[in-house]
Amino acid sequence: MVIKKIVEKLKGRKREIEEEEEVEIVTPEEEKKNKVYVMKLKDFNDTYRIQSLLREGYIVILSIKELKTKDISELKRSVDRIRKTVEAIGGDIVGVEEDIIIATPSGIKVER
Repeated sequence: MVIKKIVEKLKGRKREIEEEEEVEIVTPEEEKKNKVYVMKLKDFNDTYRIQSLLREGYIVILSIKELKTKDISELKRSVDRIRKTVEAIGGDIVGVEEDIIIATPSGIKVER
């Protein structure tokens, strides 16, 4: 009984879609574009994951507060490594407020 109702609803949606003039189809490649990844930068080892995400086309928003209070020299090393990766792939990096960094992949610029 329940399955029958679900099937009827899906059939109704199919008719609605068929009546539409335009249907946007998103391929898996397009889904990966413009993805945003938010994370905390806890130690230098996190930079490897960040580099990988940037190369895959993700926009990375980093909270650096934890590492900033823990070890400022490790923070500088980490940010420098991320900055070099961003420059190498043609992206952009910008500090927002005191504890947030936004790093973007190639083709995406942050307006200042």
